[in-house]
Amino acid sequence: MRENLSLLVIVTPDEHRKFLPENFLDELRAIAPGFRMLDPTGISPAALAAGIAAANPEVILACWQTPSLPADLPSSLRYVCYLTGSVKRLVTRAQLERGLLLTNWGSSISRIVAECALFHTLSCLRQATRWTFLIHQERGWRDDWEKVGSLFQRRVGIHGFGPVARAFLELVRPFRCEVSVFAPDVDEAIAAEHGVKRAPSLDVLFADNDVIIELAPLIPATLGIVAERHLRLIRPGGVFVNVGRAATVDEAALLRVAREGKIFVGLDVFVEEPLPVDSGFRGLRNVSLSPHIAGPTLDRYVDATAFALRNLRAYARGEKPEAVITPEIYDRST
Repeated sequence: MRENLSLLVIVTPDEHRKFLPENFLDELRAIAPGFRMLDPTGISPAALAAGIAAANPEVILACWQTPSLPADLPSSLRYVCYLTGSVKRLVTRAQLERGLLLTNWGSSISRIVAECALFHTLSCLRQATRWTFLIHQERGWRDDWEKVGSLFQRRVGIHGFGPVARAFLELVRPFRCEVSVFAPDVDEAIAAEHGVKRAPSLDVLFADNDVIIELAPLIPATLGIVAERHLRLIRPGGVFVNVGRAATVDEAALLRVAREGKIFVGLDVFVEEPLPVDSGFRGLRNVSLSPHIAGPTLDRYVDATAFALRNLRAYARGEKPEAVITPEIYDRST
């Protein structure tokens, strides 16, 4: 492994604390002993460009609060290792086309987001929101307890089959669910490889399953793709969970259906965030809500850092890192 890797870390003090505890700093020093740090808090574009130029790095390690990188980057810069997810704010497609190597956190946090999907699924089936109102606020007890359900041996449909969907599939395997998937890139061979059924259409996915997990990526083709007619295909007592992208769903239609109380809904994402105080979703006893915290949870930020360190080591060894963002992947990103 190379010993002279020139690395610039652009993170705020808060990000430093959360993503780079001392044990990870030791690993970073082993990869790039002379690495430099730049705090981007309040920095102007000109000052950022000057700081990058002065460091003249081959690699930049960036995070959420790293501002957009200058259009004209030092010729020495070869690789941007992004600790987190969405990259479009950080670099341009033109920079990738010119050969800049870029990676993000890939699938390192997928299991944490999938865990939140599982949480909402169980919360809906067990009617946790209703019990919260009944027991905490109304001093009630077991009214209509027979209506709660279990996840075991349920039919589960997943819309989308990216890293989070695949992680969710692993989490529900112990429940012996019959899982079907609808995604344009899932053919019969991929479905068989993962032990799932391929739903022939979105309509069939919604009509044939007890639980629907919404995990489609948000691209122009999926904007509002889940319409009211899909939601009304869910059988009474069924569950709809979205921990992916809010705008893949007609949110107004979802609220109308949820208000009828025939299905259960679990949401971590919303078209408008923070969720407005007067949102109709608030107070519905058949709706499980969380404030866009699916993942990663603070205690698992280290998963993203460990993944980034593996990529930095691979790069230093002359190997290809994982989760490389190509121009084509960039176009599909949100």
